[in-house]
Amino acid sequence: MEADDSTEETLLPLALTRFQLSEEYGFLLPDPLTELPAPYGPWMEIAHDLPQLISSHQLRSRVHQMPQLSAQHLRGHEELHLAHLVLSFITMGYLWQEGEEGTVKVLPRNLAVPFWEVSQALGLPPILGHADFVLANWRRKNPNGPLEIENLDTIISLPGGESLRGFILVTLLVEKAAVPGIKAVVQAIRAILQLDEETLCKALQALAEAIRDMSKALKQMHDYVDPTVFYTVIRIFLSGWKDNPAMPEGLIYEGVADEPMAYSGGSAAQSAVLHAFDELLGIRHSEESTTFLHRMRDYMPPPHRAFVEEIRRAPSLKQHVLSSGDTQLRAAFNQCISELADFRSYHITIVTKYITVAAAKAKARQAELCDRVGPSAGKLPSALEAKGTGGSHIFSFLKSVRDTTREGMISA
Repeated sequence: MEADDSTEETLLPLALTRFQLSEEYGFLLPDPLTELPAPYGPWMEIAHDLPQLISSHQLRSRVHQMPQLSAQHLRGHEELHLAHLVLSFITMGYLWQEGEEGTVKVLPRNLAVPFWEVSQALGLPPILGHADFVLANWRRKNPNGPLEIENLDTIISLPGGESLRGFILVTLLVEKAAVPGIKAVVQAIRAILQLDEETLCKALQALAEAIRDMSKALKQMHDYVDPTVFYTVIRIFLSGWKDNPAMPEGLIYEGVADEPMAYSGGSAAQSAVLHAFDELLGIRHSEESTTFLHRMRDYMPPPHRAFVEEIRRAPSLKQHVLSSGDTQLRAAFNQCISELADFRSYHITIVTKYITVAAAKAKARQAELCDRVGPSAGKLPSALEAKGTGGSHIFSFLKSVRDTTREGMISA
């Protein structure tokens, strides 16, 4: 069960291959595997049937019948990533099958032990995170077709139908749009080291353009994701068991430890993209936001975390721009800050629509239903009403991060 570590070492600073990053796909896993070797058939069978098993309330009994398989026979990080994806989706379905009111305290041994083994091998926590949900959960319908939403599908799904597919794939397209920006980060650091102002200016212009393209990609959320489905169906399956009132004690991983463990749910803050951009641009967030963001780095694949850390250790771009006195360079730097603040503002718009407005509409519908059919109307998820699935106080966090981004501007 060895993760393949044969990445090519190079003396160039920040060569992408050293950090399991791809020139074409950035942080996305390039063309992920879609099937595990035959011995792991029982996992794949359940995983491919998750939406139906959850909606018919049969997933927990199917998991209890699942054979105890060892993760020892998985080879290379592609197989490990697919196993982590499969086991994390099964775990979320198992936990939240009966909603907030029907959580369990123990993850059974036949799921907990292999999930723990795979997680240890990858250096990831044993929970569904951005690395599974988005980075490793995609395939092309036509292998030779483009990386566009019509030609893409997820590998594993949960309840939520087309809206869940849209949510995952639009997020994936935001990651893909970031790729030229990730390359620009590497070029910018090299240019600082080589005192090459012209290349540095071009790299910053490329970074600003990539962030603008990320905002364009994010706008597709409106076309593919229904806010009601996101709020009432999808969101609970992304919730973790840390800072979540529905599971205040965390979760016992049977056969792994006797004490419960607490992990945050999936969050956009687990994407390494904005962490990398913040480190390059020298953006300093509030102490509370920084604590949360740094905790989210524990949910990134270790090579991606190492990449962000390497950027943090690089010479300061901001100091370089300030000391150069070059107005063109300063303008290019400020453009990056401006685009990043705009992206974060747009993210707030999306969150408002898909959480705040959707929650208000769902409550109004619920009240109407209760008037008509009485208390038997199903309960709405409420544990994370004002929080993100990662456990942050969502609006104060997002606004604070957006405002501290703006403060990174260099004034004339």
